Formats: sequence, C-alpha cells, structure tokens
Amino acid sequence: MTDKRKVRKAVFPVAGLGTRFLPATKAVPKEMLTVVDKPVIQYVVDEALDAGIEHLIFVTGRNKAVIEDYFDIQTELEQTLKERNKNAELTLLADILPRAGTTSFTRQQAPLGLGHAVWCARDIVGDEPFAVLLPDMIMRSEKGCLKGMVELYNQSGGNVLAVEECAPEQSHKYGIVGVGDAIGDGFAITAMVEKPPVGTAPSNFFINGRYILQPEIFDILETQERGAGNEIQLTDGMLKLAKQQPFSGYHFRGDTYDCGMKEGFILANVAFALSRGDIRPGVEEQLKALVAALK
Repeated sequence: MTDKRKVRKAVFPVAGLGTRFLPATKAVPKEMLTVVDKPVIQYVVDEALDAGIEHLIFVTGRNKAVIEDYFDIQTELEQTLKERNKNAELTLLADILPRAGTTSFTRQQAPLGLGHAVWCARDIVGDEPFAVLLPDMIMRSEKGCLKGMVELYNQSGGNVLAVEECAPEQSHKYGIVGVGDAIGDGFAITAMVEKPPVGTAPSNFFINGRYILQPEIFDILETQERGAGNEIQLTDGMLKLAKQQPFSGYHFRGDTYDCGMKEGFILANVAFALSRGDIRPGVEEQLKALVAALK
C-alpha cells in the first residue's frame, strides 16, 4: 500500500540528441527551440510549477549546458537592460528565474533510454513520490495536465499516468492502458501495452508523457534489462511496479503538441501565436492567405 506524500519534485529528461531537428540541434538543444518567444522547456517547467512542484531536476547530456545557463541569472544582460530602462524585460526574466536552490542538474552519460534517464535522478529524488515530464510534449488546457494529475494522486495515491484518447485505429502507435473503475477525473489502470498489434488494444487511451511515480521504481530500473531499441524502457519498469502498486490514469482533455516532431513543433507555434492577443492580428490574416494560396 502506497502513501500520499506530497509530490514535490519533478524530473525532466533533457539528454536527447534531437536528431529530427538537425542541423539546428547541432548547436541548440531541442528543448531550447522556441515556441513563439519561449523555449519548449519553459512551457513544461511552467506546467510543473503551476502544479505545486518545488524542485526541478534536469537529467542532461553533452552540449546541454545552455539549459542550465537559461535557468540562471545572466548578469551582463540584466545590467544592460537596467541601463536602458527595459523594466518590462527585467520583470519577465525575474518571473522565469527559479528560486535559489530549487533546481538540480545531473548527467546521463550514455543514451540508454528514458528509464535510465529517470534512474539517473534517483539520489536527488530520494525516497518520495515524484513527477516525470517529457520535455518534448507541450500541453494546453484550462487546467494544467500535471495539476490535474496531482489532484487525482491526492485521491488515489499510488502512481498516476496522464492519458488521452486517440482514434481506435491508431492505438497500435502508442503505449495503451486498460480502463478500470472510475476515480475522480480518471480511472484505475488495468493493463499497459506498448504499441499493441492492430485490433488487440485494451482501449484507445494512450500515455501522453506525464507521470507521477513512487520511488520504488528506482530499484526496478537499476536492474531493468534493455528492451525496445536496446534501451532501458520506463514502460517495462512500470509494468513490474504495477504488480506491486496501483496505477491510475488521469484523463487529460486538452491539446498536446509533440515538439519532438517537426509537424508538432510547427503546430505549437501556430496555436500559441494565435492564442496571443499581441501577435494574432499580425499572423492570422497571413496564415489564411498562405492556406488559400495552397488550394
């Protein structure tokens, strides 16, 4: 039986190479590519902070130092802004700066998979429940995805996965869960199947890149054998943990943009630009004209 200790820490696996965005990611981490005027990682961090997360843990790799620099003070820039009376810009920088001592960075020395990346955060997380947010996935909804998950966790305890519905004929492309009894804004998970063969999926609810996990997952991942892609898969570890602890699914009802894919990244830029009153007027008409020209 698991307890309901507060979820205070969140892990962001940001060690990926971002090969889909080469050559840009030769010099710029994919997490630092901008959606309108903020890096992708900022949207995900904002979601975590909105959910009450107190400590941000970044699992980095080579050439990711710019992420650490981004979440730090840049003295020369701030001094220049002060000299030029750029007060709005100074306020913006202050608002995104985490409080001192609330960020940690650890290195994943080899690309051994998501499960291994999460395991690399074990000593910083310690013996308490924690969240994992995939930095490629930007969520947009009235209530933040992780915030809704934390609310469900406070009801159910155990482990919580965010899930969304896909077209049934697309279920073979995702990690799919089985649906059990209703719990708040979600349900008990009865099964987890990674990319089930066509026609065999237990439901059309897929795992969308947000997790709340109990610390016992670390012991499992430590000895986890390599799975798909010759990597240590988080899903394989969760399947073992599910034999010991309950899992719940939070039904996320909103928009998700996979910014690890070019199509998702472009759609995110369009969607967030159109949601901004200061940008929409200058973008909307030109987008309409572009679409019309393609017909």
